[in-house]
Amino acid sequence: MNYLIVVAHPDDEVLGAGATIHKLIKEGNNVAVVTMANHAAARANISETLTEDQEKAMRILGVNKTYAADFPNIKMNTVPHLDLVQFIEKCIDDFGAEAIITHHPSDTNIDHVMTTEAVQAACRLFQRRDGVPELRKLMFMEVPSSTEWSVDSSSNRFTANYFVEVGKEGMETKIQALSAYKGVMRSYPHPRSSEALIGLAAYRGSQAGCNYAEAFECVFGRD
Repeated sequence: MNYLIVVAHPDDEVLGAGATIHKLIKEGNNVAVVTMANHAAARANISETLTEDQEKAMRILGVNKTYAADFPNIKMNTVPHLDLVQFIEKCIDDFGAEAIITHHPSDTNIDHVMTTEAVQAACRLFQRRDGVPELRKLMFMEVPSSTEWSVDSSSNRFTANYFVEVGKEGMETKIQALSAYKGVMRSYPHPRSSEALIGLAAYRGSQAGCNYAEAFECVFGRD
């Protein structure tokens, strides 16, 4: 299956689904990553070499196909919604995406919110254009240090209902890929510390009765 991971910033893809990406590729699936904002502006302590860092991280995970837009960082709410949607549609069409993983709508980061809203509109492309593979799966992921800060109690917060067992090796690969991003990893108890990430995977695994897992909220599934 062709999996398209659509994220706002470099490092989001690893934080939310790094071990799953690694596993999907090992199992013979095709995975491509779409990044909407690729600059470090307004991101404290984040490396100015984000593009190079992401290339290294993708090699570690085994990803060979990436798409990069140039929308303004932490200002994606100033971009016309249609521009965001049409860029994602081009990626869906070019890659032949059958499954999409993206941010959760109640995330506290505005770029994450704009990205998932655009994905939700773009994922219906197969109903509007001939020759586009039918969507078989749409899932929201959790990005530690962001998704859990969904402090708006009026919105539906992330609810894990789909678990991917990734094991110890998967988590080691995830931490290695995330470490390729200079300035992203922090000391415990920060959510982007190796201890916190491994602890979250252990907790999600225990929820599903497996050995370490990444959790998702599956909002559309079709066989």
